Amino acid sequence: MKVSLGADHAGFPLKQFVREAVESLGHEVLDQGTHSEEPVDFPDITAATCRPVLDGTADRAILVCGSGAGAIMAANKIDGIRCALAHEPYSAHQAVEHDDANAIAMGSWLVPRALVPEIVERFLHAAFDDTEETRRRVAKLQALEGGDPAAPGRI
Repeated sequence: MKVSLGADHAGFPLKQFVREAVESLGHEVLDQGTHSEEPVDFPDITAATCRPVLDGTADRAILVCGSGAGAIMAANKIDGIRCALAHEPYSAHQAVEHDDANAIAMGSWLVPRALVPEIVERFLHAAFDDTEETRRRVAKLQALEGGDPAAPGRI
């Protein structure tokens, strides 16, 4: 599996732990930056990290910023990206299984380094639970991407 990995300056300290976890599982990392703690804008890194998932050169994306919140907000503005906040292992796999997540965001200030390998493993080894119920829900998410206020099930 190819994993697109990106972090802003606040996420940079955790990024190497994520890289090591991905590579220890035998997967390839496509590093989208940043490569230092010099300030960069998280929307730019998020867009660069998600692009390979959209064009098919990466299977999944992992984003790291200070809290994870900025990265997840930016990622979920990109049509075709379904990003979940994963500060612990359960969310990392559940988001793939139930919501077909193709990206996760982690907060460098919040995720203990010791949890990174398990979070990454659960995310990368999870598979979408391809049932009528989950397909229907993902289709509704996709309808919302286009900004359709009358999307199925929209209140």
